[in-house]
Amino acid sequence: MSAPLTDSPSVPLLRMRGVCKRFDNVVALAGVALQVHRGEVHAICGENGAGKSTLMKIISGVYTPDEGEIHIDDRPTRIESLSHAQALGIVMIHQELNLVPHLTVAENIWLGREPRRGWFVDRARQYDGARDCLRRLGVDIDPDAEVSTLSIGQQQLVEIAKALSMQARLLIMDEPTSSLAEADAARLLQVVQDLKRAGVGIVYISHRLDELEHIVDRVTVLRDGHYIATRSWGETSINEIVGLMVGRELTQQFPPATRLPSAEVLLRVRGLRREGVFGPVEAGEIELAGERLTIRSPRDAIAAGIAYVSEDRKAHGLAVKMSVAHNITLANVGALANGLGFIDATRERETAESFIRQLDIRTPSPDQIARLLSGGNQQKVVIAKWLFRQARVILFDEPTRGIDVGAKYAIYELMDQLAAQGIGVVLISSDLPEVLGMSDRVAVFRQGELASVLETRRCTQQEVMHHASVGLTESSKPPLAALEPIL
Repeated sequence: MSAPLTDSPSVPLLRMRGVCKRFDNVVALAGVALQVHRGEVHAICGENGAGKSTLMKIISGVYTPDEGEIHIDDRPTRIESLSHAQALGIVMIHQELNLVPHLTVAENIWLGREPRRGWFVDRARQYDGARDCLRRLGVDIDPDAEVSTLSIGQQQLVEIAKALSMQARLLIMDEPTSSLAEADAARLLQVVQDLKRAGVGIVYISHRLDELEHIVDRVTVLRDGHYIATRSWGETSINEIVGLMVGRELTQQFPPATRLPSAEVLLRVRGLRREGVFGPVEAGEIELAGERLTIRSPRDAIAAGIAYVSEDRKAHGLAVKMSVAHNITLANVGALANGLGFIDATRERETAESFIRQLDIRTPSPDQIARLLSGGNQQKVVIAKWLFRQARVILFDEPTRGIDVGAKYAIYELMDQLAAQGIGVVLISSDLPEVLGMSDRVAVFRQGELASVLETRRCTQQEVMHHASVGLTESSKPPLAALEPIL
């Protein structure tokens, strides 16, 4: 167990040296070092598989290191469990939020640590404590609101409020803005600055390197489980950080386009209307290659050749406990049936191996469990699934969320190749440089209406945001014909 903590500003809050971690014969970390001070935002950068998650799990008590030293307030410490880490003031906010949707904000903030009055939960103290934590963040969220009614950005702030309620001294934030709209992301970064001024040490993980310059003091780079370098942010550049991450210089953020957009319309939609979030459209038309479609379910869309690559690939894109081969063939198993109606295992494996080669999926074998792949390779498996289904249009929803810069480039190349083969590619992204770097045209929506369609080679980020945020009067809206076709 550790010695009592102090708040002396003269020593690092956290110091790690020579940290190693192995899983069977796989070395996840080899001699990693890290030092975090109070009131410092320290970024951890590296490609998927670099060891960031393993290092964070060691700091937060999920794993114990096989070798190395950990000092808290310059005192040798063995972090024995998640609860022990929290007792030390170390709290981690995961990329996948850990909230219970049907409970209130206050109940989530105090979950498992409810204030008591005798045998019963003290609801007044629970509410007041939650309100105080939210007030410290400067956010207007009702402690009695059910979490399921909140936006993703608000839920992220609830997670931070929960950390404050635990008296967090060291806060680990894993991809905190990956699911946020621009306004919510900006608010979250301001909260990070406020926490920093309050003396909280923050370990910040993000693949959005451009946002780091606004909040980060220092950055540590990992590659293949090894410590590479620590740099003061003011003495480095994004290009240098990327070079340290991938071990080579990346001269381009986006690949050169090989596609040649055709004048032939592949997908056309007219007058689509839907009240609420889910369910079939209530009015309007959808045409694919001139054929009018009736789509009342995902099954109808898939049968028509329209595929959706979800923003949350683990929840809605992959069967994470199944093999790579099973995931690739999942949407088209009928094509692998033998004469008796059973899946031909040999053909399934050959199909999977073909797509693994074609898409350069980095996996030990087709039998590898999908959840063990990096984010970029998981995304390639999802794309392979729809290619095997012979999709004619693929809708990519935040396709590079939580993916490192090297893997992003590979996904961009793949999207360009699909378009060059005549497949319709629709990109949905909150990353405006990604939108402009990868699209031929941008359909800008505002409050459920299509506001404009812009040629990307003739517009800027500011123009896109103007069309997205400034309401258009009926007289200023472009004619309907100017908004068609989409693809």
